[in-house]
Amino acid sequence: IAVTHPKFSETPHEDMRYNDTNLRLNIEFIWRPLMDQHVAKLLNHLKRRKSLPKLIVMGSATHAIKNSNGSALALEEYKKNLTLLSSVLHQIGNKTQLLWMLQDPVVPERLKPERLAITNDQLDLYNMAAMEVLYNTKVHIWSSSRLVAQGSIGGFSDGIHAGEVAIKYDTQILMNLYCNDHLNFNDGTCCNSREAVTVTQIATFAALCSCPIILIAVAVKQWLCVSTHINGKNSTLSSADADTAQPLMVGDKESKKKNDPSSQDFLMALGKLGLIMGYFFLCDRTSLFMKENKYFSQLNFWLPLGYVFALGLFFTEDTSQTRLLHRDMTDEWRGWMQLVILIYHMTGASQVLPIYMHIRVLVSAYLFLTGYGHFSYYWSGRDMGIVRYCQVMFRINFLVVILCLVMNRPYQFYYFVPLISFWYTVMHITLLLPPRITRPSHANSEASPFNYLYSIIKFVGLGGFITVLFLSEVFFEKIFVMRPWKALFVTTDDDIHEWWFRWQLDRYSLLYGMIFALLYNGLAQYSLIDDKSGSNLMGGRLALLVSFIATVFIASYSTMTLICTNKPDCNEIHPYVAWVPILGFIVLRNMVGILRTRYSSFFAWFGRISLELFVCQYHIWLAADTHGVLVLIPSYPVANVLVTSFIFICVCHEIHHITNKITPFLVPNDSLRAVRNLSVFGFLLMAIGVHDGVF
Repeated sequence: IAVTHPKFSETPHEDMRYNDTNLRLNIEFIWRPLMDQHVAKLLNHLKRRKSLPKLIVMGSATHAIKNSNGSALALEEYKKNLTLLSSVLHQIGNKTQLLWMLQDPVVPERLKPERLAITNDQLDLYNMAAMEVLYNTKVHIWSSSRLVAQGSIGGFSDGIHAGEVAIKYDTQILMNLYCNDHLNFNDGTCCNSREAVTVTQIATFAALCSCPIILIAVAVKQWLCVSTHINGKNSTLSSADADTAQPLMVGDKESKKKNDPSSQDFLMALGKLGLIMGYFFLCDRTSLFMKENKYFSQLNFWLPLGYVFALGLFFTEDTSQTRLLHRDMTDEWRGWMQLVILIYHMTGASQVLPIYMHIRVLVSAYLFLTGYGHFSYYWSGRDMGIVRYCQVMFRINFLVVILCLVMNRPYQFYYFVPLISFWYTVMHITLLLPPRITRPSHANSEASPFNYLYSIIKFVGLGGFITVLFLSEVFFEKIFVMRPWKALFVTTDDDIHEWWFRWQLDRYSLLYGMIFALLYNGLAQYSLIDDKSGSNLMGGRLALLVSFIATVFIASYSTMTLICTNKPDCNEIHPYVAWVPILGFIVLRNMVGILRTRYSSFFAWFGRISLELFVCQYHIWLAADTHGVLVLIPSYPVANVLVTSFIFICVCHEIHHITNKITPFLVPNDSLRAVRNLSVFGFLLMAIGVHDGVF
C-alpha cells in the first residue's frame, strides 16, 4: 500500500487506515517494524478485544537487520522476543486468521547504501527463526508471498519493496483466503477451508461403522453359546440321549441358517457402505487428494467416446427377448447414455451448445424410459400397491439420502434423483386416480377397451396440470416451497430456481414415455406390429418409409441444435421436441429383427448400475462438487483417469449390490411392515432435518 498509493509514498512509515462503507471493508496498517515492547502492547490490546479483525497479517525482519547492521546478537534478540510473544499470538490465532508473512528477497544491486546490510542470507536466517518459533502455534506461515516475490523480482524498483505485480498477486491471495469460504465458485482447484464436520455426519458414520462390529459380536456370542451347549450336553447326557439330541441341534442350526442370513447380510452390507462412504468423504470433503479443473477439447471428448462405443459394439450377443424395448435393450440404452454423460461431465463439454443439447435429450430419454417402463408394468395388470411404490422409491433414493447425510449436501444437489422420484410419484398417483386403468380382478388391462379411453383422459389431465404449473411460476413456487417438503426442492441457499429449471426442462418427457407405451400396447394388441418373433416390426415398403422418417427425425433435431444460437432459446424449445430424436432412435433400433434380437452386454452391464454411476460421479470421479476432477495420480492424466474410473465403477457396482440386499430387509413385501419401516425412517430424517434447521 505504501508503494502503490501516492498519498503514502511521501511518509510510508506511519499508521494508515482505509474504509469503504459500501463494502463494509476496513483495512488498518500499523507500523511497528521491530519485535519490541510496542508490538507486545499492541498484541495484548488485541487479545483483550471482544471482536477481532477477520484477518491479521504480520511480519518483521528488515529494520532489525538494518539497525543492527546484520549482527548475530540482533538475530538472537529477535528470536527471543518473538518467543515471548508466541503465546499471545497463539491465543489470537485461536480466535481469527493470523498470518506471519515471510520476508521477500531483495535485489542487492538496487539497494541504497544504508540498506546494504539487508542481504538475502540475513533474511533467510530471520525467516527460519520465525518458522521455528511459530511452528506449534495457531499462527499460519505465509510462504507463498515469498514465491510470488521471487517470480516478480524485476519489479522491485528500489531492491526491497515489492512491485505492482507482486502486490497484485499477494492481495489476490489474501482475498481468496477470506472470500472463498463465502462464495459459490465453479472452480475445482479453488482454495478454501475444509468444511466443519457436523454432528449428523459423525452420527451417520458411527451408525454405519457399528454394523460390522455388531455382526462380529453376534457371531462370537452364537459361537460361545453353541460351544457351551455342546459341552453341557456331553457332560450330562448319556450316549443314547446324545444320539437323540443330535438331530434337534442340527434342526436348530438349520432354522437359524434360514432366519439369520438376512440380518447378517444386512449388517455386513451397511458395514461395507460405511467404508465406501469413508472413501467418498476423503475424496471430496478433505484436502487429502488433489483436484484439477476440467479442460475441454474436441479430442478429449470424441476420443474416449469412440473408444467406449468400439468396446460396446465388440461385446454384443443374442437375446431370447424379441419384444420392442425389451429389458436387455433398455439396459443397453441406459448404459451407453450414462457413459456418454460421464464423458460429457469429465471433459466439461457443456460449453459446446450442440453437445449440450444432445446430452439434454439423453436425460429426457431417462425420464421417457421411466414413464414407458412403469406404465407398461402397471398396464399389464401387475402390482400397483404401496409396497411396489415404496420399493421403487427406496431403490432410487437410498444412496442419495445417505450421501446427503455423509457429504452434508441438500437433496436437490443430486438433481436427477429428485427429478426421477417426483415424476414417478406423479405417474403413480395419476394411474391410481379413478377410473383405474388396471384392476386386481383382471389378469391383463387389455381386456377392457375402455382402458385406452381412461388413459387418454388421464394423459390430457396430467398434461394440462403440468402446463398450468409451467405458465405460472408464482403458483409453482407456492406449491414447492410449502413445508414440510420445501427441503426437498431448495438448494443450500434456500433457492427454488434450480429445481424450476430442471423441472421445466423435462416437464413432458415422462408423459411422452407413457403415451408411447399406450400407443405400443395398442398397436401390439391389434396386430399392427409384430414383435413376438425375430422378424421385422413391419413389412416391405412400410418398414422402409417409417425408418426413413425416423432418420429424418434424428437429423432434424441435430440440425436444430446447430442452428440454435444460445442456451436459453434451445432450452425453451427442448421440452416440445425432445420426443422427436427419442422416437427416431426407438424405431431404428427396433424395426429390424436382427438388430432387435441382439444387444451389447457391455452397455447393458453399465445400464444396470446407471443410477449409481450418475450419483457417485459427483464425489469420487469428479470432485469439488462436480466443478473439478479427482486426482489420485498427479502429473499423469491418462493414468489418473484409468485408476479413478476403475475405482469409481467398482464402487458403483458394490453399492448396487448393497442396495439390492438392503431393500428387502427395510421394505419387505408385507405392506404393514414396509409402511412401518419407512415411517420410522421418515421420522428419523425429519428429526435430523429439524436438528439441522431444514424445516
